[in-house]
Amino acid sequence: MNMPLSGESTDSILGQEFLTWLWYQSDTAPGAFTDGDGAPFAVSMEQRIVVQGGEGDARETASVSGSLSPLREARFGLGMGKKVSRALIRLEKDELAFQLTLKAEDFGLGSLKTPKLDKSDSDEDPDALLLEKFYLMEVCVDLLDSLYARFLKLRLSPEWQKEVADMRQWLTRTE
Repeated sequence: MNMPLSGESTDSILGQEFLTWLWYQSDTAPGAFTDGDGAPFAVSMEQRIVVQGGEGDARETASVSGSLSPLREARFGLGMGKKVSRALIRLEKDELAFQLTLKAEDFGLGSLKTPKLDKSDSDEDPDALLLEKFYLMEVCVDLLDSLYARFLKLRLSPEWQKEVADMRQWLTRTE
């Protein structure tokens, strides 16, 4: 287990490990996820990842984005000891697609995009759109919860060391 650097909380370390693991999993087995009810869903890291390394005045941050980039620069940064601090994530379940930014330091969600709402129902019930939006946000958070539960189960098991070795091998893979 990594010891927190000065100024880093255990939550931040777990968040960084979670985002790194999620990137690895989404790259090697993007459709191999299930929600709390066992229904399958897919995860992908979109073309925007931020990695950080060092501490204090020596802290370095690198943002990698762009649809043509296979995120090689960010993977290189991970290989050099940097950690994922923020990522743009896409979740797809059935016909629903969500996109959000997740921050490692506090698991903060940002820029959450839910599927488009059908506005034809809003004439009959003015609260329908708001309730539908709340429902979609709940579905998204439930998917994130299932991902984090899977990560924690693995992180606290003896299989974690093998997973770390597999992730290191993934980092050195050339495309």
